[in-house]
Amino acid sequence: EVQVVESGGGLVQAGGSLRLSCAASGFTSDDYAIHWFRQAPGKEREGLLCISSSDDSAYFVDSVKGRFTISRDNAKNTVYLQMNSLKPEDTAIYYCAAGLLPVLNYDGMDYWGKGTLVNVSS
Repeated sequence: EVQVVESGGGLVQAGGSLRLSCAASGFTSDDYAIHWFRQAPGKEREGLLCISSSDDSAYFVDSVKGRFTISRDNAKNTVYLQMNSLKPEDTAIYYCAAGLLPVLNYDGMDYWGKGTLVNVSS
């Protein structure tokens, strides 16, 4: 069974850090580009960044550049999102998704997780 499971969300104060994990099972995640999205209350889902199958990172929004980094541990079939200098506007449900290409294309994702909530207090 194919599964993508996010974890690591929680409540953090502004300026703090969190590391989210995206654990894949039922497929080899390093064959895919793994993307991180988020959806804030009342807003549309937003693509943030991804890591390609060759471990290149691509950012899709300027708001997280310099603060968020993505990495993968192929031995654990897991991708991580390190989030530093968090701001209240980063509050959202964070999703990871697997797609064949490292481009922002919601319809091009093959597998989605159910999300993990990040709440940044001011």
